[in-house]
Amino acid sequence: MSVGGLPQADYERLLVFRTALRQFLRWSEGEAKAAGLTPAQHQLLLAVRGHPGPAGPTIGELSRYLVLRHHSVVELVDRASAAGLVRRRREDEDHRVVRVELTADGEERIEGLSRLHLEELRRLAPMLPPQAPGEARGGSDRTSGG
Repeated sequence: MSVGGLPQADYERLLVFRTALRQFLRWSEGEAKAAGLTPAQHQLLLAVRGHPGPAGPTIGELSRYLVLRHHSVVELVDRASAAGLVRRRREDEDHRVVRVELTADGEERIEGLSRLHLEELRRLAPMLPPQAPGEARGGSDRTSGG
């Protein structure tokens, strides 16, 4: 059955994907709590550790990664710093620029959680809906007109 131009199979694929995504996020929150972190702290540690380049991210970069307002990230970094997970460091070249880096405890926790998350993603991969015919990896095939 096709309503509104989309085939029923597309809605079913979207539902399966959204359900798997929500289940993964709920599982992730539980793993963060089991590691003694809030889900927001876990996301912060991942954003700091995953930031490309040798220097840690700035608050502005973290704000973009976490899709949070600047002041919310400042508060999150304050709480994570008080918990011994991250620290602020001023750049040598420009003391106005403050970078966030992991402490040894923060590094250890994100390493353990990331290993668990990668295992869970590998476990979930077969449950995700298969690619539709003519669909490129990571999106629809725009060259076929459909």
